Amino acid sequence: MNFIDRKYWKNKRVFVTGHTGFKGGWLCIFLNLLGAHVTGYSLKPLTKPSLFYRANIAKIVKKSIIGDIRDYNKLHSAIKSSKSTILFHLAAQPLVRYSYENPVETFNTNFNGTLNILESIRNIKAIKTSILITSDKVYDISKNKIFKEDDALFGVDPYSSSKVCIEHLFYSYTKSFFSKESTQRLATVRAGNVIGGGDYSKDRLIPDIFRFLIKKQNIIIRYPKAVRPWQHVLEPLSGYLTLAQKLHNKKIKRLKQNWNFGPNISSCKSVFYISSFFAKAMKKKVIIRDLKKNNYKKETNILRLNNSKAKTYLGWHPRWSLEKSLKNILIWNKDLRNKNCLSLCRKQIKEYLKS
Repeated sequence: MNFIDRKYWKNKRVFVTGHTGFKGGWLCIFLNLLGAHVTGYSLKPLTKPSLFYRANIAKIVKKSIIGDIRDYNKLHSAIKSSKSTILFHLAAQPLVRYSYENPVETFNTNFNGTLNILESIRNIKAIKTSILITSDKVYDISKNKIFKEDDALFGVDPYSSSKVCIEHLFYSYTKSFFSKESTQRLATVRAGNVIGGGDYSKDRLIPDIFRFLIKKQNIIIRYPKAVRPWQHVLEPLSGYLTLAQKLHNKKIKRLKQNWNFGPNISSCKSVFYISSFFAKAMKKKVIIRDLKKNNYKKETNILRLNNSKAKTYLGWHPRWSLEKSLKNILIWNKDLRNKNCLSLCRKQIKEYLKS
């Protein structure tokens, strides 16, 4: 079942923050393939290399704006001049360990940046549908459970806490400024641990694994028993697109404003499991680092999401198993040596839509 309506997205004007990042880059390629006209707004890529430059994303979007979401005037002007009707907000400081080192920057970017987004949406009536991406780490992890959208929110580390603050900010704005009679519809979405080709971020498992493999080294990991809801980047992106088109067509009740787009429970595996998959494929070993010798902050041990709401109301469901997702990452990185990066992404999106 194909739950993305290609005809709907044809010639739609879409504003994407964070388009220079890994997830935002894939979203721009996805939207371009569907025929949408995208305006991107973000800081310059934070990594070298980056998917943004390797896939030449600036050439496939209608306009690429290098800007800071903390700059309200520039952000507001960019959204208004784009004449977009749909907005995806992905720009953020996305790393847990970095948030411990730079908490002020993390809160300023994630909270104040999102405040500027909501204020812009409120004042630009042309924006009819807005999808704000938060995190699977917004839940109260003291409860070892499979989290549903209405479970308690709580964040310990600065990154998670900043995302919880966004959820409360969102609730305040929707209740205060977007009444039932409003023509504007908004939602927050929480995805699992997103993986895929083209992610070069620091302190993320898959990019770290490939950095070891490129140097022909064994894979060193920190938290072997940590369980995460791993999913290919195309899984949540397809969910965001499906939700946006149904919100835009008013097929979803306004009360359903928070959504999980996580994998099935069978894809919730340990860090050791993921590392071992790549180690076996590349004939390397997995080595567990002694955390006592390093100044590492504690991270969530077990995290799993309940995706039944999206299945029930949107008809969305994960298409790729964890094994297929991991194999596609291997294929992407292998083929990158001989093929164009953009064509690789498009090929996997087309394969995903057919599955």
